[in-house]
Amino acid sequence: MARCVLFSFAFFPRPALADPIELKLAFFSSDRSASYLGAVEPFLSAVNSEGNGRIKIVLYSGGVLGRDVAQQPQAVLDGKADIAFVVPGYTPDRFPDNSVVELPGLFRNTREATLVYTRLVALNALKGYEEFVVLGAYVTEPETFHSRLPIASIDDLKGKRIRVNNPSESATLEKLGAIPVALEIAKIADALSSGAIDGAEVARTPLADFGIKRVATYHYFLRTSGAPLALIMNRKKFETLPAAIQDLLRKYSGEWTAARFIENYDRSDELVSEQMKADQSRKIVYPSSSDMDRANIVFKSVITEWIEKDPHHRELFDKTENELANLRAKR
Repeated sequence: MARCVLFSFAFFPRPALADPIELKLAFFSSDRSASYLGAVEPFLSAVNSEGNGRIKIVLYSGGVLGRDVAQQPQAVLDGKADIAFVVPGYTPDRFPDNSVVELPGLFRNTREATLVYTRLVALNALKGYEEFVVLGAYVTEPETFHSRLPIASIDDLKGKRIRVNNPSESATLEKLGAIPVALEIAKIADALSSGAIDGAEVARTPLADFGIKRVATYHYFLRTSGAPLALIMNRKKFETLPAAIQDLLRKYSGEWTAARFIENYDRSDELVSEQMKADQSRKIVYPSSSDMDRANIVFKSVITEWIEKDPHHRELFDKTENELANLRAKR
């Protein structure tokens, strides 16, 4: 009888385990970059680990699903990717309200900017995200100036072609006397090498990640505004997922992923700073008190003009200031 039972089990078809739900995640740069390790990897690893075979997020790094960073949001909408890491400043028409997070002199550091951006997204306060689920909202530290030519003061910025991330930075640079050049971060090093630009506004970490510090050896640490970054998912795709999977994605989104980004990116910024200070071939200059006074006047002017441009901007700015005040009060 036992032999018969074993024989029947051997030929009776077993129920197949369901394949995990696969989501394609597009990342335009290297999976060794600080942006990936700080923002994407913690989220991806946490979801895949707890998903326990129910869901699998598959990474496509190095621009495999498209190297044009500005096209990443459209790649998500077209279904080429389910999730993508994007730079909203490259598509200001698609994400018009992101300009409030890009205003100069508003945030002191990565933590303030990232948490306020995250909370504005949670409040559905920002236009442009209606077709997406925002899994992560991040902002770099306030960007500074890095050049192949000497820059030691605001006066030295005049007439120089400086790469910028977004329209708010363009407005600031024009008032400081420079010529803003909108350019994707991956193209900065080549543009500096060819002489197409004289310098670039970037945070410290990208100097190493994108090879910029190989070309730019003059560093003027006048802090302006950070560059927003986001991890977004196609909303229609998200809504087709089982409720338990949706809950899992939400669990490791928002402030959970923001906290990991802040910790990892701050550590990376400090490491880059230490490397730069140890390199005697570099000229590092911090702005004088008079330069800071001049810059703050420009920053306030840019903010005022932005607020007065549209009644919606005043409402959005008030919400941002309120979130920032609450954050600072609880520090």
